[in-house]
Amino acid sequence: MLLSLALIVLLGSALGGAVQKLKMPALLGMIATGILLGPYSLNLIAPVIITSSADLRQMALIIILIRAGLTLDLQNLKKVGRPAFLMCFTPAVFELAAVIFFAPFFLGLTYLDAAIMGAVLAAVSPAVVIPRMLKLIESGYGQGKSIPQLIMAGASVDDIFVMVLFTSFIGMRHGGGFDFLSLLKLPVSIILGLAIGNLGGLFIIWLCKKIHMRDTVKILLMLSASFLFVALEAAVKSYVPVSGLLAAMALGATALKKNAALAGRLSRKFSKLWIGAELILFVLVGAAVDINYIGNAGMLAACLIFTALIFRVAGVFICLLNTKLNKKERIFCAISYLPKATVQAAIGGIPLAMGFESGGIILSVAVLAIIITAPIGAVGIDLSYKKLLEKI
Repeated sequence: MLLSLALIVLLGSALGGAVQKLKMPALLGMIATGILLGPYSLNLIAPVIITSSADLRQMALIIILIRAGLTLDLQNLKKVGRPAFLMCFTPAVFELAAVIFFAPFFLGLTYLDAAIMGAVLAAVSPAVVIPRMLKLIESGYGQGKSIPQLIMAGASVDDIFVMVLFTSFIGMRHGGGFDFLSLLKLPVSIILGLAIGNLGGLFIIWLCKKIHMRDTVKILLMLSASFLFVALEAAVKSYVPVSGLLAAMALGATALKKNAALAGRLSRKFSKLWIGAELILFVLVGAAVDINYIGNAGMLAACLIFTALIFRVAGVFICLLNTKLNKKERIFCAISYLPKATVQAAIGGIPLAMGFESGGIILSVAVLAIIITAPIGAVGIDLSYKKLLEKI
């Protein structure tokens, strides 16, 4: 295990740095490290790490979501209004509809299997998007119209919406039919997640006032509370839906609202913690990618992915109709909604593991989507924000 961690850190840092020298995002080198060291290539990552991969990736996501919450000014988000709500699901619906319509023609899938594939593909990657939006907030780009906050909020809820649909389609595939009541899980999950996160944030801020403690201890408290939120989600999911990850972001946002000075200090510490978390996250995302499936996907799969992205971009533009955003800013929002990575790595292999005949092609397209869209989205954001957004 120690050798595996050493290889992950050393090679991931080296390839990430090398990619940055080429003016591209470091995450590309980290994903490449995971592919190289992972079980489908050199197999140099210890089985205990692979087994715990999902939990480790979730821990890394929690870190960036808390940090996002610590910079998410709710007053600025309220100013955005309707577009922030629409961005939570409209682009995903457009992409999902495109996959349902085109996948049977491109790949010979049934419409139900196409729906499952669409649910896998339709989620944006908060792990790619949110760190970049935080960078924009810190540098002042797009802040005049709260564009980073709009994208962060939408990207966080987008994943919950898609996962609800994925679960429903899987149930249909097993013969259970589409349960419309399952769609109620989305608002319930969001509301309860926000409520629990808000209560957790209020309690931690109260505790910090009553007991003097170092900022490092406060960070550990926030992390532990967020881990409990995610554990609670898993424990009660059979009875009531709760979004633990959204609760983690709400915890940070509550801390910002109640004590802005403290939130600023903790945000800076979380940004340092993210350096290691980002490395672990994207290396393990790469390790989950089975490159053997890429050859099975073929050009038609790539055509399907790009076609679906066109529909996704159209969905973004529809969300931003009648807003104060100009053409350049709307283009930037569309670019920011392109990258996929974490959700596709997490659920892309589920249909295959469940024995679905289409499982192999669904996983192949999921892998190809990560390799195509993560670089395009990350590079697009990094290269375009100075040209498309105004700085305050």
